[in-house]
Amino acid sequence: MKGVQSVGSRTVAIRPSAPGTSAAPAKRMTGPHCGVAVTPAAAEGVVNRLMAAGCVAAEEEADELLAGASDQATLDTWLRRREQGEPLAWITGVLRFCGQTLHVAPGLYVPRIQSEELACRAAGLLPDNGRAVDFCTGVGAVAAHLTTRVPTAKIIGIDIDVRAAVCARRNSVRALVADLDQPLRCNRVFDVLTAVAPYVPTSELRLLPADVQRYEPRVALDGGEDGLELVRRIVAAAGRLLHPGGWLLIELGGTQDQALASALAASGFDRSEPWWDEAGDLRGLAAHVTASEPGL
Repeated sequence: MKGVQSVGSRTVAIRPSAPGTSAAPAKRMTGPHCGVAVTPAAAEGVVNRLMAAGCVAAEEEADELLAGASDQATLDTWLRRREQGEPLAWITGVLRFCGQTLHVAPGLYVPRIQSEELACRAAGLLPDNGRAVDFCTGVGAVAAHLTTRVPTAKIIGIDIDVRAAVCARRNSVRALVADLDQPLRCNRVFDVLTAVAPYVPTSELRLLPADVQRYEPRVALDGGEDGLELVRRIVAAAGRLLHPGGWLLIELGGTQDQALASALAASGFDRSEPWWDEAGDLRGLAAHVTASEPGL
């Protein structure tokens, strides 16, 4: 779900980018046209309008708009909203993430397809009957995937935005409204901690696409001076919550894996494993808590 931002000489996958006309959100929903009778020419006209607006997946978006609109008036309204750069998921109210259909309320961060990598990696590290917590859970995309992949595990999503928590609960996530680990009274009990937090440096926000700046809440974008203000707090919380041998998975960009190294070491992490996309750009990092017992 994620836009692209330049940090220094590298490209950063931005957690908070809204899926405007210049950033592709998570996988599009497709399906038969429902409620709107359209000719092939009319359907092509929808695609052309979306292409003219700069939508990078115009055909897929047209399918979703045509499938979801109940009548022609709704379709016309949705098209105008999309042409203005409003995120598609805000318009239709849903998106696909890791094969699941998620509800997305207007005004909330829309998960990006890039975050599926983090979700899948986290699911692979979460044992049966394990425990995981997802910070900055938003609509609950990562937590919902963990719940589906490891149904015996106990998953908690936490977000400071009450609207996000409400939406996450609609997506079958046990979500709490809080600032990171504030409500968690149990230290050293979690196997996995995930976070798709804002990590765009404040000075770089102006470089985001205009539609992203127009629609995305700043709190979901702004990572502070170096983009790691909240991320460092998450690392510290993870050091308290994860048991020896546990894993933190967090999205990053640019060279932020290097900038975060000292904070990870100070919080008890003994090794980290960054991952990159096909273009060679950093997308995230998995960090391992020092095992206190042999074999962990």
